[in-house]
Amino acid sequence: MAGVSAPTVSKVLNGRPGVAAETRRRVERLLREEGYRRPEKVTRAASVEVTFYGMNGQIAVEVMRGVQGVVAEHGLAVAFTDARQEESSGRGWARELLARRPTGVIVAHIGFTSEQHGLLAASGIPMVVLDPISEPLRPVPSVAAANRHGGVAAAQHLLDLGHTRIGVITGPLERLCARDRFEGARAAMEAAGAPLDRRLVRTGMWFSFEEGVALGKELLGLADPPTALLCGNDLQALGVYEAARHAGVGIPGDLSVVGFDDVTYTRWCGPPMSTVRQPFAEMGATAAKLLLEQVAGRTVTQTRIELATTLVARASTAPPKD
Repeated sequence: MAGVSAPTVSKVLNGRPGVAAETRRRVERLLREEGYRRPEKVTRAASVEVTFYGMNGQIAVEVMRGVQGVVAEHGLAVAFTDARQEESSGRGWARELLARRPTGVIVAHIGFTSEQHGLLAASGIPMVVLDPISEPLRPVPSVAAANRHGGVAAAQHLLDLGHTRIGVITGPLERLCARDRFEGARAAMEAAGAPLDRRLVRTGMWFSFEEGVALGKELLGLADPPTALLCGNDLQALGVYEAARHAGVGIPGDLSVVGFDDVTYTRWCGPPMSTVRQPFAEMGATAAKLLLEQVAGRTVTQTRIELATTLVARASTAPPKD
């Protein structure tokens, strides 16, 4: 159908060079459109590859620790790649991964294009998505934290302390986890009869410390600022700490702050931060178990698993002054 030889198709399926860009795109398109999946057994490297899109050090280490604890018992090593770094250097991470021929791949915090997903599916490499940023394009097993429940718990914690003027700094709302956290918080406030004031909502783009500083300054600069802030993740919350310091606003005396993730730094900052804990190591281990089920040729019946989040109340939250 592609008008090329079988060895050329083989090069595309294995991520090898020596194929013109237009020919490669044509073969990949046909593989995708025809739903091709490699039928033969292929010798794989004795490793599971975890692919991130931008690596947060502690989170990535915890995920890989969870994966390692499971796959090591099966004689497999753990490798990793940062897709964002590979793309910035002009390399296609999916094709590079094919060339390495891992036993399986866990794709973490990343969105597939249909081209990338089709190419990996055609190659026959078993795959699990960890914390998908959107609903998977095809039925791929996935593992995530209960983000909506975490948003509910964070908002309820502030409501129980007596806060009603609660601000929210979200992560990028095109990401499923950010959307679920925001919707959970909004629903909890609505149910408590203290609906979210949209003037107190700011939307971040990167889950970054810098936007926590900038958006925190915006909210604290309002004529009637919030008495509490829910943040999309811990980095944004640490940025709010900095914004509060610049504004002379005390935490938690003037402003309560809640993060999300429970990275190590939240226990060391002053005051220690209230946050929602994600079980990153358990998520990695669960993803690895799903992957090994596929490697063994067994059908995965539970294709979407959510693991519980936990509110960790520390010293950054207190009742409002008034």
